[in-house]
Amino acid sequence: MLLGGAGVFLAGAALFAWVRARAEAGRADTAERARDLLAQQLDRRMGELFSLQELSFLLAESLQVERIGEQVARYALRFLHADGALVILAEPGGGPLVVAAAEGDVARLAGQVISREAEGAALRAFHGGHIELLDGAAEPVLPGLAARTAAAAPLRAHGVALGVVAVTGHRRGPFTSEDLSLLSTVATHTAVVLANARFVEMVRRGKEEWETAFDALAEGVAVLGADGTIHRANTALARILEHPVEAIVGCPLPDLLRGSEGPVEGLVRTLAAGERGAPLLVRMGQGRLLRLTAAPVAEGRSAAGVVLVEDVTDQRALETQLIQNEKLAAVGQLVSGVAHELNNPLTSIAGLSELLVEQAKAPPEAREHLKVIRDQADRAGRIVRNLLTFARKGSSEERARVDLNDVATRTAQLVAYELRIRGVVLTEALAPAPVEVMGDRYELQSVVLNLLTNAVHAVTVARGDRDRRIVLATATAGGEACLTVSDNGDGVPAGQVPLLFTPFFTTKDPGEGTGLGLSISYGIAEAHGGRLEYAPGAEGGAAFTLRLPAAPAEAHAAPAPRRLLICDDDAKFLRTVRALLAPEAVSVDEAPPGPTGLERLDGGEWYLVLVQGRTEWPGRGPLALALLTDRPALRGRLLAALPPSLPGEAERFRRQGIRVVGLPFDVKELRAAVREAHPAG
Repeated sequence: MLLGGAGVFLAGAALFAWVRARAEAGRADTAERARDLLAQQLDRRMGELFSLQELSFLLAESLQVERIGEQVARYALRFLHADGALVILAEPGGGPLVVAAAEGDVARLAGQVISREAEGAALRAFHGGHIELLDGAAEPVLPGLAARTAAAAPLRAHGVALGVVAVTGHRRGPFTSEDLSLLSTVATHTAVVLANARFVEMVRRGKEEWETAFDALAEGVAVLGADGTIHRANTALARILEHPVEAIVGCPLPDLLRGSEGPVEGLVRTLAAGERGAPLLVRMGQGRLLRLTAAPVAEGRSAAGVVLVEDVTDQRALETQLIQNEKLAAVGQLVSGVAHELNNPLTSIAGLSELLVEQAKAPPEAREHLKVIRDQADRAGRIVRNLLTFARKGSSEERARVDLNDVATRTAQLVAYELRIRGVVLTEALAPAPVEVMGDRYELQSVVLNLLTNAVHAVTVARGDRDRRIVLATATAGGEACLTVSDNGDGVPAGQVPLLFTPFFTTKDPGEGTGLGLSISYGIAEAHGGRLEYAPGAEGGAAFTLRLPAAPAEAHAAPAPRRLLICDDDAKFLRTVRALLAPEAVSVDEAPPGPTGLERLDGGEWYLVLVQGRTEWPGRGPLALALLTDRPALRGRLLAALPPSLPGEAERFRRQGIRVVGLPFDVKELRAAVREAHPAG
């Protein structure tokens, strides 16, 4: 019995040992399988880690958005074992979405534009900011694409939605949590890289725009260091300083502004002290004038300040011209006051002396004295008119018949004194018949005066002991009227001929000329349909020719008896007009400027009505304008006498259809006005 019990005990022990061994073997297998699974997961994680590192290297190679999208799509397709991968990016500024890259079986969608209001998992991920997962029935990922399995992760950086990364058709069944974790990591990394790329692009464009604007400035700009060295410069500064930009950068600004080191160095010291200095004028070679304006920059910067460099040579020339114009205006105001007092006496002297000369009753000696009186009165009147011509330039834009012979003679009288004191002989070779053009007398006289002034200067500074001669000639040929001013000076060097009519070009010393005379004269010639030409003079000097279209010939009808009414009560004025118009077969009557005169005006058929332009109708302004307002039939038959000191009033009358003659009367002008008057038909 004891042995039997021992056997049972031993058998049980063996069975227990076997069961234990089997249990231990099972646990070992389980542990082995767990270790294998962990090893597989570790290998996968290591692979994902290395693949992410590889993607990081690839993305670091370029900051181009298109290149980044392609790399991310290829990575997602390969490491997420998908059939297709897309990178969808949003246009900046709230624009639509665009498929920037597509790989696999969705490659056809590359470049597709998607509205932000469209439906699909990718759009939900974009708007919602979280991963969207499809696993089951086919659903839309985006317009034109549906899938049973798909995952879309948003691309967001700094709270801004940049786009979506989406994969479709997972080849290993549904997407696992590890897959989604990897997709999220890729999306996060991609969003950061995209944000950096866009930021770099924005900085690059901003830099280009700034540099473009910097170089587009017409003024020179220099960024200076504390020692006055130029750190940056634009192309305008290089042009002003006549050096390439590369040669300017790194050079001290005082060294580049030759001859002005002291003032410029003071400006640099002011900048280094953080102060804004007063604008500085620097005179360069060839008469150029530069204005420097400096401003310090904020503390902590490498540059001390910014200097704006402007070439103000032309501006100063214009200012000089404006000052001269103001002086002429002041002279005009002074002369006009004198002219008002001289007009009536000169009118009487010139008119009555002309009348007495025409009569044959006076003895020869008295006739000679009368001619002297008439000539001197005419001369006094011309002097007043010529001064007013240039001190108060006529503003009329109307074209009238102008005799270049008369313009030449009047202008020559203006420079007669200067010719005399400089020892210059002026020869007038004028055409025997009038050389008439249609133009503005004041502008044409300005051209002739400028040409004569230049000729006087040319012969005065000429080298040698030759005689100083100027020839003023007129002619008509081939339908053109020509006026030529030639001199025997040194002429114009061949290299300067192309620059003659260029604004601000002058051969005179600084302060003696603005360089505007010939250019303005050229413009006046063109405005009159002509041209101003230069040619070497016959005696080695210069010859300038004004060519204008000749005025068409006038048809002159035989004079018929005409009735003229003078609305004025000045006895001297009436007597002068009546005497001057006696040879014109004109019947002259008079009417006082009042109710009686108006009755007479309305009670007759008058060929012409003459009034003094300064005569006022109480409460209504000038009498001439009031008559024309109440009696429109007088248009074309109303003649106003005005002193040349009132060019604005004369222009006002002309615009209303009132012919104007000057005071004191020019006999030829008055008689011509009477001949040319005609009733409006």
